[in-house]
Amino acid sequence: MTRPDVISTADSPRSSALGRFAAPLLLVALMWAVQLVDAVLPGSFTGFGLRSWDLSGLGGIVVGPLLHADWAHLIGNTVPLLVLGCLVAVEGVRRFWTVTAFAAVIGGLGTWLVNSPGALTVGASGLVFGYFGYTVMRVFAPGRVAHRVLYAIVALIVIGLYGGSMLAGVVGVREGISWQAHLFGAIGGGLAAFVGRGSTMTRGS
Repeated sequence: MTRPDVISTADSPRSSALGRFAAPLLLVALMWAVQLVDAVLPGSFTGFGLRSWDLSGLGGIVVGPLLHADWAHLIGNTVPLLVLGCLVAVEGVRRFWTVTAFAAVIGGLGTWLVNSPGALTVGASGLVFGYFGYTVMRVFAPGRVAHRVLYAIVALIVIGLYGGSMLAGVVGVREGISWQAHLFGAIGGGLAAFVGRGSTMTRGS
C-alpha cells in the first residue's frame, strides 16, 4: 500500500521549543547589545533610523527597529515584543522571521511614505504591532478548524491584554510617537498571516 506524501510549507515538527523561542530572544538581545554599544560610544546610532521621504534613509527599514531613543524606550518595547514574538515563534523559526520581515518592510515603507518629510523613526514598536496583527489575523487564515479555534482563544487573550494599548498607539499617540509605524507594522503582520497558508496538497506516490 502506498503512503501519500504531504507537501507543506510549515516548519518541521522536530524543531524544539527552545530553538523556536531562541529567535525572539536573539532579536531582543541584539537590540540590547546595540543600545549598550550606543551608550558607550560617542555620538548616537539613532541617525541611522528611518528618515521619511529621504532615499538615503530607506536603510532604516532594516536598522531602525534595532535602534531606540533611550533605555526607557527599549525597556518599554522589550516585554510586549517577547510575549507576542514568542506567540508567533510557536509556529516555527521560519514563520517568526517571515512575520518580522513583513512587519519591518511594510511598516517601514508605510512610515516612510506617510510620515512628515525628514521625520526620523526608530524603535521596535512596529514589530510589536506586527506580531499583534499577525496573532489576531491568524484566526482568519486557512487551517484546521481546531487550530483556528485555538488561535481565536489566543487572539482574544492578546486583545484583552494589549488591545487597548495597541488602539491607543494608533489613534491616541502623543507628539513624538509614530502612529504610522504602529499602523503599518500591524498591517504587515496581518498580511503575513496569509502567506504560505494555501491548502495542503497531497499526491499519491
